[in-house]
Amino acid sequence: MSTTFDLIVIGAGPGGYVAAIRAAQLGLNVACIEKEKALGGTCLRVGCIPSKALLESSELYEEAKGHFSSRGINVGKLDLDLQKMLGQKNETVNTLTRGIDGLFKKNKVTRFQGHATFQSPDKLVVRSSSGTEELAAKKYLIATGSMPATLPGVVLDGDRVVTSTEALEFEKVPDKLVVIGGGAIGLEMGTVWRRLGSDVTVLEYLDRILPGMDGELAKQALKIYKAQGLKFQLGAKVTGVTVNRKNCDVHVEGADDLRCDRVLVSVGRKPNTENLGLEEVGIQTDKRGFIQVNEHYETSTPGVFAIGDVIGGAMLAHKAEEEGIACVERIATGYGHVNYNAIPAIVYTTPEVASVGLTEEELTEKKIEYRSGSFPFAANGRARAIGHAEGMVKILADKNTDRILGAHIIGPHAGDLIAEIAVAIEFHASSEDLARCCHAHPTLAEAVKEAALAVDKRAIHF
Repeated sequence: MSTTFDLIVIGAGPGGYVAAIRAAQLGLNVACIEKEKALGGTCLRVGCIPSKALLESSELYEEAKGHFSSRGINVGKLDLDLQKMLGQKNETVNTLTRGIDGLFKKNKVTRFQGHATFQSPDKLVVRSSSGTEELAAKKYLIATGSMPATLPGVVLDGDRVVTSTEALEFEKVPDKLVVIGGGAIGLEMGTVWRRLGSDVTVLEYLDRILPGMDGELAKQALKIYKAQGLKFQLGAKVTGVTVNRKNCDVHVEGADDLRCDRVLVSVGRKPNTENLGLEEVGIQTDKRGFIQVNEHYETSTPGVFAIGDVIGGAMLAHKAEEEGIACVERIATGYGHVNYNAIPAIVYTTPEVASVGLTEEELTEKKIEYRSGSFPFAANGRARAIGHAEGMVKILADKNTDRILGAHIIGPHAGDLIAEIAVAIEFHASSEDLARCCHAHPTLAEAVKEAALAVDKRAIHF
């Protein structure tokens, strides 16, 4: 006999666990199924959180190694204890996953560990090492996330040729690392190992890095990353990787092979939709495997919903969270909405790169007339004081209404600064609205105010 819930959420990543908690807050009897022992999904276990822990640790190491002395701080002989660094990363992850367990208990979300498979539109089976269990619900929410993709001719072996998951656990610093893919994940992980001593080369198929980001910022970022020691080959089509006994050869069309110790494949992600029994209940997917949903996240099967990476779009944890909340609020209250123009994207290198809304390229393509205002961190007192004055803030506003359409930041704490502009976009603020708000001095946020002033060509400090 099956157990029945108001809502069953499949997947306990950022989209799934947040949706489950919010649904429980709204009074629904909720269960959440997760195949992994630890909650939190890719983001918490092997993605966003552990990578940020290593980014922070590796940045501190590089600062101590090369920059503390300029501030009169002499640290003497510097040693890298990689295992201790990895241990700190793992403890951070473990603490947060235990925290989600606590939140489930607090909100009375019933948790099942195992792999979920639909048997019919109103029943599924959870399979685990301890056996099988039938569950049923009035509504279902698929939030199974995504997995790393690869390229033809490139076989992932989990040792020499790896994804970001394995790159978080290298037991020693590779002498030479090749990163295939110049997006956020590849640049972040490449930066970590470059800081710790690896010779890193990034191969990107396009003629630019950071596809989808503002082109001007991407050019600045490339220049800065090169100055930091990352090597790049743009317009590079990787045709295969040969794994030798002690190294790898990366084959690039029209260029010499690159020999290295490890290869990190970071060419995007694909949806986790296999073995869910979607075909059994008539749920439609597109040619890439993404689940098709309507504007309320409902699939082609009534009562079955999907959110996050599994439906495509920007593969961001916070996007999945917003979709999960909007979906369950719609189920419980009849209303739920996500403003996709106000969802920021961030690359956590140094400097950080952050974006929200439309880029100049997108505005031009859409034939929207706009004005642009920029302000460099080199003219910001706080940026100068902390020794991180590279980059700028750029704000794009409608030429006729002055409504903010997009913003793009490369510089210190860009990921935090972009939140202010995301709020402005959410509430349809103008650049003048932002410019008239008092910003404390001295702060990095003053660069946002100055960029807003610059839209009207009245920046004060530049």
